[in-house]
Amino acid sequence: MIKHEELTPQRIVEELDKYIIGQKNAKRCVAIALRNRWRRLQVSEDMQGEIMPNNIILIGPTGIGKTEIARRISRLTDAPFIKVEASKFTEVGYVGRDVESMVRELMSYSVSQVRERMVEEVRPLAEIAAQEMVLDILLPRSRKAKQNQTPGSPELERYNRSRHKMREKLLTGTLDEKEIEIEPEREGMPNFEIIPGPGMEMLDFDFSEMLANLLPGKSGSRKHKTTVELALKRFTEIEINGMISKDKLTETARKAVEENGIIFIDEIDKIATTDRQSGIDVSRSGVQRDLLPIVEGSKVPTKYGMVDTSHILFVAAGAFHTAKPSDLIPELQGRFPIRVELNSLTQDDFEQILTEPENSLTKQYKAIFRSEGVGLNFASDAIREIARFAALANEKMEDIGARRLHTIMNTLLDEYLFTMPSTQLKTVKITKKMVSERLAPVIESEDLSRFIL
Repeated sequence: MIKHEELTPQRIVEELDKYIIGQKNAKRCVAIALRNRWRRLQVSEDMQGEIMPNNIILIGPTGIGKTEIARRISRLTDAPFIKVEASKFTEVGYVGRDVESMVRELMSYSVSQVRERMVEEVRPLAEIAAQEMVLDILLPRSRKAKQNQTPGSPELERYNRSRHKMREKLLTGTLDEKEIEIEPEREGMPNFEIIPGPGMEMLDFDFSEMLANLLPGKSGSRKHKTTVELALKRFTEIEINGMISKDKLTETARKAVEENGIIFIDEIDKIATTDRQSGIDVSRSGVQRDLLPIVEGSKVPTKYGMVDTSHILFVAAGAFHTAKPSDLIPELQGRFPIRVELNSLTQDDFEQILTEPENSLTKQYKAIFRSEGVGLNFASDAIREIARFAALANEKMEDIGARRLHTIMNTLLDEYLFTMPSTQLKTVKITKKMVSERLAPVIESEDLSRFIL
């Protein structure tokens, strides 16, 4: 992960270029918005509260990189990020998701994200403590050793030598399958992950904690057998839970959300009101008005406490085929001051997408074939032909952007993907002729193309 102070707008665009082809204006806008968040934290505290985030609306058809841009900028800064669909929300009073649930979801994600980092920090110490707990079971102190703790005493020396040898065996994995008995109270309570169902999201309390409190303890249970390997893992988790402060975890996660959180709202065009007389548009307007205070900045109750949304970065996106950004209510338009129209992908773009990104489709399929012991190569004119068919399919049917390449590639390589592994198949060379023979009949038949591509 790159340090925040090193993430200049130019550097951010360079990183985005590794994964996303074209869309320079969109990359430029999100790069500036991201850098402005770091800039805000460098000014005086009085001024920090006055500087609002540059919320953005990305306009363009599906599959051209809108979501990927937002997801990549969150990974660059390791910021809490969630994607929601505006069409899944409904006005308060209707059946559907409450708009505030997006903030609760972001906070829950941030807690998990921060906890993972904290776990990695304390894991080495927790593992050492777990090893000592297992050694105490494997090699309990004799009565004489317990009574005589004098340094240099024969009993203590013998015990220390035996413990040292046992520790070496433990660390090399020699004892992994050995069975031992552990105390049930050492197991602790299980980590419950309760997901509230529809309509329960607004209740501000921890279901997991409530259920854990209701369950009876196991102190009266007998010891039970397990392997050394499993005991080490279990004791390590218990030690980790004891070392991580819940208050520090919650506070760190809340701060990460409030200062660096990103919410990507997809399909925002679906809640735009084109005909204000219809009943469904009344609901859409209601969703917009419920969304407004969150984007403007308000405190949302979560099971981890109140979360201030004033400086969360909101990136909205939509195709806007039938509606326009101006069809959103004026107040909400004002909270998304930056609007960027993304370009539809051309044949040249498809060629670059197939080869240039670090996670390009050709590299992915080469890795898949390699897992079966088969080499896969693409001729340069074959790449151009694949790109041509993808662009043609998007013209003839719905424009689904780069996602069309997935259907094209799967159709092209379907036979090999089905027959592998094969002792007779060692290398596959994809040529222009092969691409034409396999894809032309599908593209030319309107029924086939709609069904397959």
